Amino acid sequence: MLKPFTSHHMPLAIRVGSSPANRSLLLLKAWSQQTRWNRSSHELARRAFFSTLTTSKPTVSCSATGSGSAEDVKKTRLSDTFRKRIEPIKEKIPKHVLEVIEGELAKLDRKEDDSYSTTSIYSYLDWLTALPWGKCSDENFDVLRAEKILDEDHYGLRDVKERILEFIAVGTLTGNPEGKIICLSGPPGVGKTSIARSVARALGRKFFRLAVGGLSDSSEIKGDRRVYATPKPGKIVQCLKQVGTENPLVLLDEIDKLGKSSKDPEGALLELLDPEQNAHFLDFFLDVPIDLSKVLFVCTANNINWLPGPLLDRMEVIQLAGYTADEKMHIARDYLVKTVSGKCGLKPEQVDVVDAALLFLIENYCREAGVRNLQKQIEKIFRKIALKLVRQQASAEAAMANFKSSGEGSIEMLHEYLRLKELEYALGGGPTSEKSRAVAEKFTIDESNLADYLGKPVFEGEKLYEQTPVGVVMGLAWTAMGGSTLYIETTFVEEGKGGLHITGHLGRVMKESAEIAHTVARRIMFDKDPKNLFFANSKLHLHVPEGATPKDGPSAGCTMITSLLSLAMKKPVRKDLAMTGEVTLTGRILPIGGLKEKTMAARRSQAKVIIFPEANRRDFEDLEESVKEGLDVHFVHEYEQIFELAFGYDH
Repeated sequence: MLKPFTSHHMPLAIRVGSSPANRSLLLLKAWSQQTRWNRSSHELARRAFFSTLTTSKPTVSCSATGSGSAEDVKKTRLSDTFRKRIEPIKEKIPKHVLEVIEGELAKLDRKEDDSYSTTSIYSYLDWLTALPWGKCSDENFDVLRAEKILDEDHYGLRDVKERILEFIAVGTLTGNPEGKIICLSGPPGVGKTSIARSVARALGRKFFRLAVGGLSDSSEIKGDRRVYATPKPGKIVQCLKQVGTENPLVLLDEIDKLGKSSKDPEGALLELLDPEQNAHFLDFFLDVPIDLSKVLFVCTANNINWLPGPLLDRMEVIQLAGYTADEKMHIARDYLVKTVSGKCGLKPEQVDVVDAALLFLIENYCREAGVRNLQKQIEKIFRKIALKLVRQQASAEAAMANFKSSGEGSIEMLHEYLRLKELEYALGGGPTSEKSRAVAEKFTIDESNLADYLGKPVFEGEKLYEQTPVGVVMGLAWTAMGGSTLYIETTFVEEGKGGLHITGHLGRVMKESAEIAHTVARRIMFDKDPKNLFFANSKLHLHVPEGATPKDGPSAGCTMITSLLSLAMKKPVRKDLAMTGEVTLTGRILPIGGLKEKTMAARRSQAKVIIFPEANRRDFEDLEESVKEGLDVHFVHEYEQIFELAFGYDH
């Protein structure tokens, strides 16, 4: 332990007979001498620490061999740890890696025990020899087995399952399914991560999930260079060591949410996912090329538009649309209720959730595209039921304790005691009468008591207007959470030179769409009725409700034009009409995305007549019949057709 510099360390001349000036000079010299002594003590302590660290690592026995010094025995024990580790797999280790290992082992034998580099070499060899060189799990390319596993884990998703089975079928014929990077894209809660788990189970591969959302440093993928103080390899090398095989299924979760920084995580992912590059992937810590071509990479994303172009170009995107109400019903009844009841310690026969309650739950509490929130709401119901059961049991135990302690009571108290005793037995799972079992175990959830468990409904209805006013038109929008309706409202402000004020937290693209819509509407109005000078002499205000929600995208153009024309002609559109589509200055209608989500949003809002671009006809035909049923869909390629559908009716 270092001693502090105090007054008794000062020479006697300083303390007794020196002048103030000499005393200060002598004091400075003494302090300098003490500082040098402290530094040398720190250096000795550091060397002792590293000497202890290196001598504590040997695992080979210390028996004397009769040749060599004790120092040589220690060094041999350090290197033998790794030589024994690589001996069984020496033939499978690539030649260039084996040369590096042998060189590092020789370097380890030459280094002194108190050197810091000994610890660095030891850590490097520990990682380099722990990787699963040449070890692969046995793959299963049985398509029928894979189809059964996918159906067990997921309801619906026909197109997604078909694409995965095609991928496995190619692996059956070639014996090698790698080379493709699959990207599962869709709203939250539709099962992207669980599909990746099912694929790994179907193929017989180890599964590893790597969350890349918010990742902003390429060293997380590529590792640290060994010149740093505490270097470590990248996540992929850590993955290979953890799973113990060269051919795992690695899930890169939320790849569309990469962090932005100057350390270029996109470039590292590009090297990782490019089939032409990942066969010679270079981790900065290992500093030797490793083969990742046997790894099957699966990515998930909510919105592929946020992905960099070069990265997206190397992926095969599989779109997962949101679930319909019918699909959610099947998932809730066949999967979620059974799973949640087991997690909450309840038997399936104890709780009966009727179909009407599930449908009411889906339509009024869980309108999201996925089923994650639906599962949360079902868990909330079962937790409250579990609390009721435990409270019943606690009340029964307290009542019986009071009856026993009193030692007396009426016939009524005796009957109550027996009833509570039987109730306790029923709660414990023992046989009892049907009446008591019903009291103890049976809970029925229907529309009448659903609010008692979940509170008031979250959604009362997306349809704002029973009769659409003049200047208001229902549009359809796609969001990361699925589809939704988007009302466009336009109103007259004052007379004056024609102008348009836009509100509603709109993005740049949507503001440009509004300006284009204003120009196109003025041209159409002039062609239809040259005497109508409404646009030339009026200042207008266009608004999209829910101003706190950011909105952007080009597909609201035709809705905005219709809203402006409705105000100019003072004629409302039909009340069951919804539309979507981007419009050019010449009135052409361009295709849109998210057609399934927008169709389901129109159904929720009781829209019967829907207008889609002609280029999306094939997309609509591919939808399930349950989605298309009862809808009158029109496909248009120019705005004149929309004008006739919106206003060409007997008002």
